[in-house]
Amino acid sequence: MKDGKPKGGLDDVVVGPTSISEVAQTSLRYRGYDIEDLAENAGFDEVAFLLLHGELPTSGQLADFRARVQEAMILPAPVQHVLTALPSDADPMDLLRSAVSLLAHYDPDCLDESPSANLRKSERLLGQLAATVGLLARKITGAPVVRPDPNASHGGNLLAMVLGRRSSELAARVMDVTLILYAEHEFNASTFTARVIGSTLADLHSGVTGAIAALKGPLHGGANEAAMRQFLEIGEPANAEKWFHDRMAYNAAHPEHKKLIMGFGHRVYKNGDHRAGVLREWAVRLSRQTGMTKWIEIADRLARLVFDDKGLHPNLDYPTAHTYYQLGIPVALYTPLFVCSRVSGWCAHLLEQYGNNRIIRPRSEYTGPPLRRVPPIADRDATE
Repeated sequence: MKDGKPKGGLDDVVVGPTSISEVAQTSLRYRGYDIEDLAENAGFDEVAFLLLHGELPTSGQLADFRARVQEAMILPAPVQHVLTALPSDADPMDLLRSAVSLLAHYDPDCLDESPSANLRKSERLLGQLAATVGLLARKITGAPVVRPDPNASHGGNLLAMVLGRRSSELAARVMDVTLILYAEHEFNASTFTARVIGSTLADLHSGVTGAIAALKGPLHGGANEAAMRQFLEIGEPANAEKWFHDRMAYNAAHPEHKKLIMGFGHRVYKNGDHRAGVLREWAVRLSRQTGMTKWIEIADRLARLVFDDKGLHPNLDYPTAHTYYQLGIPVALYTPLFVCSRVSGWCAHLLEQYGNNRIIRPRSEYTGPPLRRVPPIADRDATE
């Protein structure tokens, strides 16, 4: 509440309980495990299992889980045909949204809404979305088909499907880390969308489709793509200061058409997004292998300028941008890769919502005219 009135955007309003993740000013935990600990000591397969099943897997459980997810990395032929036939210039997020709707029709548990069936659907979507992004990459770059390697991590297989080739062990590990960091984040806009849809007892694929639609919005997803376009505009570390000051001068002259500097600030983390710090360290390790150190330097210079001027810290999207660029991923696929990770969190929330459901139906604060009587249409004509 602010001045006795509710804040816009449900700011700081707690709308329900969850046991899936805990977001605090100085930490992010998935089912009690700190995100930094998970990023350093677990793979994305383990984290996805944790989110969906509630505990970290044993080696046997992990092997079985990987096998089930990888089995789903071959899309049904009709879905492949439709996605291939859609316009080549269509937004990749629109194609992903359509893919999930199509996949619902071909899921063997399509008409089964039991908890066990929804869990199976969740695992299949992990593999199917990875395969879908691989297909989108082929539409964009013409990269060859790469089949999943049973011994590779989810991140390694996903990166190979996007690039059309296998990468280094470090590159696959870094991809896995980005998926871990993006996997879950409490009641963000897309997750809350999924839970609202799920609360009506709509099916799991409907909830994920709605979540993708919410993530497409530039105020939620897409910031990593915009951040990379900024780095490409800057081009060289020596240009960072001039680019920043030119941007600030433009905004001062055109306050009604401000150009935001993307990748900074967070609704919850007021003192910095610690996920960004975790990924930056991995990006530095990667740059020693790729030789693309200039993107780290550009990012660091711009971050100092923004903090000195605005007091804002980078969020996770900021280092993800130059990390994905180092990995050779097309910029248009940055947000779809976010989907490949966050689907584990979305499905975990849908399973939780179904397990203890009450339809989500908030109230609003009415700000329109007071009670009025309907005047005869002749009187309305007379006032024209």
